[in-house]
Amino acid sequence: MEPGRPEWESPVEKAIREAQERGEFDNLPGAGKPLPDFGERDDPMWWVRQYAQREGLDLSLALPAPLQLRKEAASFPQSLLELRTEASVREVLEDFNRRVRHERLRPPEPGMPQLLAPTVDVEDLVRQWHELRAASQPAEVDPPVTSQAARPRNRWWRRSPRPE
Repeated sequence: MEPGRPEWESPVEKAIREAQERGEFDNLPGAGKPLPDFGERDDPMWWVRQYAQREGLDLSLALPAPLQLRKEAASFPQSLLELRTEASVREVLEDFNRRVRHERLRPPEPGMPQLLAPTVDVEDLVRQWHELRAASQPAEVDPPVTSQAARPRNRWWRRSPRPE
């Protein structure tokens, strides 16, 4: 028995010792570097926030429904720019207002305050959508001055006049 080694070692400790002797723990990434920041000391959910950030998760779906609706309303009218027609914009906004009214009918969670999301003014947002679309579309460029009347047209059934 080697000096300094206990008389009995568990199979796990034996496997770790043998791996160390083989050098399997040498040159590991992060060796000799400080531990990463684990967030605030008093934040009990630091690991959830760090996991969501590392994995690129959107935690807005974990919010209560009224807060999700408020967040969605805050993105109007910018989020509507990808829609092509006024009818589709109105449909999205009316669906939003319908979901807000439906959420108001739900009783609040026990022990929680009732959160409400406001409805949106459809006409005002449609007007803003029109203004944003007009501002984001490039200005029309005038076509070159070469009009059809200025160019002679050679039709395939007409022969061009022969030079004399």
